[in-house]
Formats: sequence, structure tokens, C-alpha cells
Amino acid sequence: MEKKVKVKFPKAFWVANAVELLERAAYYGVFIVITLYLSRILGFNDFQAAMLAGSFSAGLYFLPTFAGAVADKIGFKKSLLIAFTLLSVGYFSMGVLPTMLESSGLVEYTKTTQFNGLRESNLKWIIVPIMIVIMIGGSFIKSCITGTVARETTKETRAQGYSIFYMMVNIGAFSGKTIVKPLRDAMGNEGLVTLNYFAGGITLLAVILVALFYKANRLHEESKSFTQIFDALIKVLSNARLIILIIIITGFWMVQHQLYATMPKYVLRLAGEGSAISWFANVNPLVVFLTVGFVTQLMRNKTSLFSMTVGMFIMPVSALCMASGHLMGSDPILGLHPVAFMMIVGIVFQGLAETFISPRYLEYFSLQAPKGEEGLYLGFSHLHSFLSSILGFGLSGWLLTKYCPDPLLFNTHAEWEAASVNAHYIWFYFVGIASVSAISLIVYGKVVKYIDRKKEILN
Repeated sequence: MEKKVKVKFPKAFWVANAVELLERAAYYGVFIVITLYLSRILGFNDFQAAMLAGSFSAGLYFLPTFAGAVADKIGFKKSLLIAFTLLSVGYFSMGVLPTMLESSGLVEYTKTTQFNGLRESNLKWIIVPIMIVIMIGGSFIKSCITGTVARETTKETRAQGYSIFYMMVNIGAFSGKTIVKPLRDAMGNEGLVTLNYFAGGITLLAVILVALFYKANRLHEESKSFTQIFDALIKVLSNARLIILIIIITGFWMVQHQLYATMPKYVLRLAGEGSAISWFANVNPLVVFLTVGFVTQLMRNKTSLFSMTVGMFIMPVSALCMASGHLMGSDPILGLHPVAFMMIVGIVFQGLAETFISPRYLEYFSLQAPKGEEGLYLGFSHLHSFLSSILGFGLSGWLLTKYCPDPLLFNTHAEWEAASVNAHYIWFYFVGIASVSAISLIVYGKVVKYIDRKKEILN
């Protein structure tokens, strides 16, 4: 009988995964309610809050490739120390900022409502450099942690190593979102401030763990220069086939980003302050975890484009479910307000769509890269998320303002109800975006197939 070999990983591998869990918990705990913090605590209107959050998200998708080049040059340990120090400073600053603004005498703090007076004050824009600090710190994490996993594993242990890494990512994301509801239940809007101290505390713990226990393997592949990275970006941008695909997939991610852009404010305003918005957001990764294996097996003999097209046609269904909750009255469904219940149903469909699209998109994208440049090309495979963060959050801010405005802008609840009677129209816009994207992908697939066939004939 063959003896089972126990796989062992170096200390740096476990430290990297532990701090990745902490970073994801901090990030998702803050990001799920970032638009609420910006509006309820700092007084930004819905559009301003959405654009700030969208720009922050866009930067986190665009910068890691460049941050990775810096990390290769100065070393992973130094990079991680810089990254987690910046994150700690940024999160603690988000916690301190409201109190600092209160002490200026220009704003008034009330625990039952929010920091009043900031809608008219430019002091709230101090949050911009703070968010940039967090964005720069976060951009180093992905390249350093995934790079550590690659360096601290062998060909035989790499698959298991990345499996552990993705497990840590999901545990961190789940736990970060889970803590939001108890904080808000106990502290109301003040919990949105306290949450930043939680995030700052666990990223500070990550600084200590890296400083004391992280020692990276010095043997690694040759790093990429900024020139090489910019050359790869230009090649991607000049590849019409890839750019059109990125634009089409951007439609999917614009809808997907509404989990953070629209859902929190929409549900709280229509279904009540007691709604567990952060727990609703956890439905997405749970569905992905439960179904990705089955979907991968189901689509194993299908092309990447076919699998992505199936997922794209699921997205309009998701948005329709989200819209339908507002049309069902207020009688509870399984103990939940109809808006909340149908939001969860819509998020289930979102997660299912993601399992058809995301893995196969990366596969298709990598196949378009020149031989030997797959890594550099994949560094820009998330350009769709850069675009969809800005466009999706910006559209969300405009739609919330138009169809489901902030109740604080109205003198009476009746006035607000009249202004929000068509709140569900928000999701019809995303039904349209998802439908156009799905149809466009079918056309794209046929055109690409025709071009490839013509090339084969000519050759």
C-alpha cells in the first residue's frame, strides 16, 4: 500500500496566508459599507460617495501589476511591511477623521444620526488622500501574497498551496462582512466609524506578524521592469479582440459591482435599517464556493465563450429579481421584507453567473497572449473591473439620486415615499446593460469564429 506523503509548506507561506486573511477581513468589512460611511458619516451625496468608492475600487484593480514590479525590486518583506503600515494608517485615519472634523467646531456629532453639517463643508474631502493611502497599500498585497505562494511552493505542491490561499481569501472576506451587522446593531451609524478601528487593528497585527515571522525565499524569477509592463499594457490596448471582450465583460461587472454600490443603500432605505446587508453580500461567495466545481465540470467540453455567454444571460435574471422585491408590497417572505428577500435571490443568480464567467474569462484572455507573455497580459485581465468600478459606481450614484434618494433630504417620510415610488427602476437599467452585454457576446463569438476560419483558409 502506497504511503501518503504529508505536504509541508515553509513558514513564509503560512505567514503570507495568515496576513492575507487579515487583509481581506479588513477590506471587505469596510468596503461593504463604504458608501454608507461616505454619505452618513461624512455627508457626501449619493453620487459623490459612489464616485469616490468606484475610483478607490478601480485603483485597486489597476495598480497591483505596477506595485508588483516595485515589490520585486525592494523585496516582498519590505513591501508587505510598507503595505500593511499604509493600510493601518489609512483605516485608523478613517476612524479618527469624523472626530477630528467634530473637534474643528464646524460639524456636530450625534450618535443617533450622523455628523451633521458636512454636506456644506469642503473638509469632508480630506477623505480622498486617506483613501489613496489605503489604495496604494492594498495594491501591494495581491502581488506579494500570490508571489509568495508561487515562490514557497514546488510544482508538486503549488495546486494545494493556491487552494489554501483561496480558502484564506474567502474566510477573510466572509468574516470581515459578518462583523458589520453586530456593530451596526449595537452602535447604529457610529458602528460605521468603529469598523475602521477594527480594520486598522487587524492590519496592524499583520504588520507585527510580517516583521517577526516572515522570511521570503530569495530565489525567484526575473522581475519585470516598468517599461515591460507599459509595453504589455499598450499591446493589450492595441488588441481589438481583447478590448472588445473587455468592454463586453465590463457590462457583467457593472451589474456585479452593485452588490457594493447600490445594494446597501437600496435595501436599508426600502427594507429597513435592521436589514443584514453585509450578510446578504456573503451569499455571493457562498454560492460561488458551492457551485463552481459543478459548473466547471458541466462546462468542461464547452468553449470559454459558450460558458461566458451562459453566465451573461443569467445576469438579467438577477437584476429582475432585485427589481421585483419593491413590487411585492411589505408582507414578509420567510421573515424578510420582500425587498431583502428578492435581493438575496438576485445575489444567488449573480454568484451562479460568476461561476460560468470568471474562470473561463481568464482562460480565454491568457490564450490571446503571445507565447511567453501570458503573465504580463493577465496582469491587465482585470481592466474590465477598472472600467466597471468607475462606470458601475457612478451610474449607481446617479440612479439612487433619481429613484431612491437619501431620506434625510426630505422633511417627511411621506415625501420620501413619493420620491422613491419607482425605486425598482434602478434595476431595469442593469437588466438592460446585462442583456446588451449577453447579446454582444454572442455576436462577438460569431465574428471571432468567422475571422479565425477565414485566417485558416488563407493560410
